[in-house]
Amino acid sequence: MRLVVLTCLTLIAFAANSILNRLAVDSGAIGPGAFAAVRVGAGAVTLWALVRLRGRALPLFAAGRWQGALALSVYMLGFSMAYRALDAGLGALILFGVVQVSMFAWTALRGAPATRRQMIGAAVAFSGLIVVLWPGGGTSVDLVAAALMVAAGIGWAGYTLLGRREPDALAATAANFVAAFAPVAIVGLVPELVAGAGAPNAAGLGLAVLSGAVTSGLGYATWYTVLPRLETGVAAVLQSSVPVIALAGGVALLGEAMSLQLLAGAVLVLGGIGMAIRG
Repeated sequence: MRLVVLTCLTLIAFAANSILNRLAVDSGAIGPGAFAAVRVGAGAVTLWALVRLRGRALPLFAAGRWQGALALSVYMLGFSMAYRALDAGLGALILFGVVQVSMFAWTALRGAPATRRQMIGAAVAFSGLIVVLWPGGGTSVDLVAAALMVAAGIGWAGYTLLGRREPDALAATAANFVAAFAPVAIVGLVPELVAGAGAPNAAGLGLAVLSGAVTSGLGYATWYTVLPRLETGVAAVLQSSVPVIALAGGVALLGEAMSLQLLAGAVLVLGGIGMAIRG
C-alpha cells in the first residue's frame, strides 16, 4: 500500500510541474527564465540537503557531470519557455511523447534489436504528436513553443540515459542541479534582466520554489525510492500517465480547453508508448 501511495504522489508531482509552470508564467507573475532559475536553485538546495542527511558527498566533479548538467539545463529552459504559449496538458503530452520516442530511437541506434511491436508503437506515438501539432481542428499550437518543448523532451531523454550510469542516482541528481544552476541563470534569467522585464512577484517566486523544492526535488527523490521496487516496463507505463494527469489538471484547475484533436493525439501518443513498452 505504501508503494502505491508513494508512486501516485510522485506521478502527481511530475504532472504538477507543468501546471505550476504554466500558472506562474502565463499569469505574468514571473518570467520563464526566472522561473527556471529559481526552480533549479530550489531543487538544488533540497536535493543537496537530502544527500547530506544520508551522509553522502556531492559528486560535483564526477565523470560526465557537465553532460548531465547540460541536458538538465536544456530541459529546464525549454520547459519553462514553452509554457508561455502551451497549455499544461499539451506541453506535458509533447514532452513525454518526445522523451519516449527519443529514448527508443537512441536504443535502436545503439544496436539493440527492436521488435515489430516496438516499431509500430513508436510510429503510432509519433503520429499522435503530428495530430496534436497539426494546425486546425480546434487546437491552435504555437510552433515555436512546441519546438522548445521538443528540445526539453530531448534534453530530459538525454538526462535519463546519462543517469543510468550513475551509482547513486540521488547524489548525481543533486550534483546536476547544482551544476545546472549557473547556465540556467545565465541563459534564462540574465536576458530577462537586461531586457528590463519586471521583477517576479511573491506568487511567482512561491510557485517556482514549490516546483523546484517539492514537485521536482522531493518528487525525484521519492521516485528514486520506489523505482527499484518497480519493474522497468511498469515504471515506463506509469510515467506515460503523467500527460493524462496534467491534461486533467489543466482543464480542472486552469480552465484549459480539451478539443477532440488533442484528445485523439493523446490517445495515439499514450497508446503507442504503451505498445512499444510492452514489446
